[in-house]
Amino acid sequence: MSLEIESADVIRLIEQFLKENNLSRTLAALQEESSISLNTVENVDTFKQDIIDGNWDTVLTTVLNASVPAKQLGDLYEQIFLELLEMRELGAARSILRQTEPMQILKSRSPERFLRLEHLVSRTYFDAKEAYPDGTTKEKKRQAIAKALASEVSTVEPARLLTLLGQSLKWQQQQGLVQPDAAFDLFRGQTQVVKAEDDAVPSKQYSMIKFPGKKTYAECAAFSPDGQLLATGSVDGFVEIWNYLTGKLRKDLKYQAEENLIAMDNSVISLAFSKDSQLLATGSTDGIIAVWKITNGQCQRRFSPAHSQGVTSMCFNKDGSQVLSSSFDHSIKIHGLKSGKVLKEFRGHTSFVNSITFSSDMSRVISASSDGTVKIWDTKSTTCLATISPQAQANVPNGSLNPIGGASGQTVNSVTIMPNNSDNILVCSKTSTLYLINMRGQILKSFTHEKKGGADFVSASVSPHGDFAYAVAEDSTLYAFNTSNEALINEFKLTEAEVIGIAAHPYSNILAAYAENGQVLLCKA
Repeated sequence: MSLEIESADVIRLIEQFLKENNLSRTLAALQEESSISLNTVENVDTFKQDIIDGNWDTVLTTVLNASVPAKQLGDLYEQIFLELLEMRELGAARSILRQTEPMQILKSRSPERFLRLEHLVSRTYFDAKEAYPDGTTKEKKRQAIAKALASEVSTVEPARLLTLLGQSLKWQQQQGLVQPDAAFDLFRGQTQVVKAEDDAVPSKQYSMIKFPGKKTYAECAAFSPDGQLLATGSVDGFVEIWNYLTGKLRKDLKYQAEENLIAMDNSVISLAFSKDSQLLATGSTDGIIAVWKITNGQCQRRFSPAHSQGVTSMCFNKDGSQVLSSSFDHSIKIHGLKSGKVLKEFRGHTSFVNSITFSSDMSRVISASSDGTVKIWDTKSTTCLATISPQAQANVPNGSLNPIGGASGQTVNSVTIMPNNSDNILVCSKTSTLYLINMRGQILKSFTHEKKGGADFVSASVSPHGDFAYAVAEDSTLYAFNTSNEALINEFKLTEAEVIGIAAHPYSNILAAYAENGQVLLCKA
């Protein structure tokens, strides 16, 4: 259910702000331009009392900034005219009668009434019975005018505009749309995200997303770089944006509220946000990539096909003008959003390329493959600079590099740039060990669980500051390692179902784990 807001109410809120901040010329210009008057007083009862007491200077100041019907305005000016006559302020009375707009309107609409006032001002004395015929009195006329004018104005709490904006931001914080304790650019509607939380290991589930039906589940999930969005891509081709605090679909996105979801023709198996969190790239099993604008759900560019087989991983460059992608077809490509063409291609892997990423300065591309290797490429020349097989390299003294190619080993599932040192990469292979390597391909550290049965890792991620490495294994247990001393510090059984992968929030200690039973488990420290 949508809430309709009248544009006139918005203008009145702005007018109140202008009035309270003594921006009188701007207020006058806005009222004239929009033909919408503020029509508010600080206190209606005080306004009525000012009329009853005959505090006409105060009353006129209020009325001049309001929109009052001509009849009520004529009654007010007529009463002021009569009281000036009573005080024998004849010059002021004549000015009111002949030079004010309300009295001129009275003259055109009620000429007999106007002539009676002209007759009264020509007298050399004031006769109350003549001024107030039919048993009326000055006091009764004031009471009637006060009642009529009070119905034309209202009272509004001070700083109403700022109060509403504050309430809106508070609600957005509660809904997870704005990060708590973060600077917020109200004009652009953007949060300047602050890494407020110290790293802590997620160890409990606080919410869950449940996909309907027995055959629907998320194949991939990703948090946006600004930490405000959680996107999932499902086996039935739908892409959905979630409130990760509540596990509810984001209905503030109009297309989702109207059930017009972002969708691909086939299963969505990879997702990537642009660095500014405004665009979302989706890759499907038929090799197609689509780039969507988050705010309206419109497709900005479609690469059809981008690859001859499924798109396994994607990454935007810094300015969002290019998409890096990998595929089951063994290739890695860079696509231009403006041209819609392939700009670069990297070939050398002999099996599925499962994960790719740019280095922080965009000068390198790092890839992980089912051929058992991690490759580091020069972005400009597409030359392979280093190849490492983590398992084989771990057994070489000092972890030194074989630059011409690593020995074959277990599938490498993913590569992740470390947030605390952009020269280091966390490597997740289909073993019970994670590896930390540098851009030269040297192994720096390894993280191993020694559980009997040797459940292999399927997905990995890192904490916001890089203090912890997380990996989920085939037994659906989440393992957390201290990256400084390589120690296993926590094990957390996520679910009895098979977990496909995990995604870590960029600024909070929150993990999303997506499983084949149609659940996305949201966990926090």
